[in-house]
Amino acid sequence: MDNSSIIEIEDLVKRFPMGRGEFTALNGIDLTLRTGEFSGLIGPSGSGKTTLLNIIGSLDTPSSGLVTVLGKPIAELNAKEAARLRKESLGFIFQSYNLLAVHTVYENVEFPLLLLGLSSPERKKMVMDALEWVGLTDKMKSKPPQLSGGECQRVAVARAMVKRPSLVLADEPTANLDAANSHNILKTMENLNRELKTTFLFATHDDKVINYLHRRIFLIDGRIDKDEIVTN
Repeated sequence: MDNSSIIEIEDLVKRFPMGRGEFTALNGIDLTLRTGEFSGLIGPSGSGKTTLLNIIGSLDTPSSGLVTVLGKPIAELNAKEAARLRKESLGFIFQSYNLLAVHTVYENVEFPLLLLGLSSPERKKMVMDALEWVGLTDKMKSKPPQLSGGECQRVAVARAMVKRPSLVLADEPTANLDAANSHNILKTMENLNRELKTTFLFATHDDKVINYLHRRIFLIDGRIDKDEIVTN
């Protein structure tokens, strides 16, 4: 495994306006993630984990401190540069799936590739690979309303992975799934992490997810309370 750093965070602070004052969501975060990790930000609602995930994903910016993702300082990126980072190198998985209901499974998975200017044969090969990874090649012509919740989340995983991103950010990806579907999704992501060396970072308070993590980073009130490597 490549031991180079994919995320480097130093003294990160994030504040939001609240009434006449401010709310400090993140307070002095120091964190390094290396390529190929399968790790998670763990904490209750309001602990800062989603805020941290959004900053790492260039969807938000720090109030102060340094956040570097794939060698790029997040605070220094303009909107176009941040969009390029997300388009080319990051994959996102959300609890609400965020699939386009009027499009087929194939079209939903293909969508990130349309932004990269790839040829139709290139796109087809990559989409079929991604659908095979999640076991949904037989559903490629179906539309999301025809699928179960577990199948929709597998489509979301395929869409996040189709361009083989360096980093996948997953925010409570099993929140709407039962135990069996949660384990299927997590096992699929663990296999992709191992086979493709893709780095995964979750934000979660779900024990089903936590039990799969190889590294657990616990947040309380915007600070890292504990950071542990899980050895099996």
